[in-house]
Amino acid sequence: MSVNFDQLMEKLSTRLREPLPGPMAHEPLRATPIGEVRPRFEHTVPPKPGSVLILLYPEANSIKFPLTQRPEYVGAHSGQVSFPGGKAEPGESVEQTALREGEEEIGVHSSDIQIIGQLSNFFVIPSNFMVTPILAFQRRRPVFVPDPIEVVNILEGTLEDLVKDDAVKVKEILAARIYTMLAPHFVIQNEIVWGATAMILNELRTILREIG
Repeated sequence: MSVNFDQLMEKLSTRLREPLPGPMAHEPLRATPIGEVRPRFEHTVPPKPGSVLILLYPEANSIKFPLTQRPEYVGAHSGQVSFPGGKAEPGESVEQTALREGEEEIGVHSSDIQIIGQLSNFFVIPSNFMVTPILAFQRRRPVFVPDPIEVVNILEGTLEDLVKDDAVKVKEILAARIYTMLAPHFVIQNEIVWGATAMILNELRTILREIG
């Protein structure tokens, strides 16, 4: 990244007030089933509203963001890497949900965080969630306190690595221990980041590469 932290936050704030890339950035990172067993998701109720927090902070001449790794369990998102986030509580705004989930899952405090704006809403098909990604920042690295039940590890990605020409990789993975998928992904601290998280990250990556 060629600009300093404050300049980049201002550029992002300005850019997020304009039309967003949305599906154009999401779709290239969508995983494709290639095995004989194919996932089928048929929802009979509207998507549940939720938010995720994309929190930027400076450290050691880099701009970083945290991701959480889920525990292993029987389910569609077992062991996956994702943003802090979750289901909206009644009466919450999308920003309030993201900030609350950030505090609950990784121990960041809303009083230290400034919101920049929103990325495009994203429909997470397996869990029937309509997720609003909230982009925010704080001026120093947080002291992370992971939730002992929901989070087994906190990863720290960098924007510098995200915008590299070769940042997107592709490989076969086994999803939910059942489905073979050809998954475009990012590698962050040696962990594969794919699915909804990668698709949302690719919208951020697209915007960052656009604004330089």
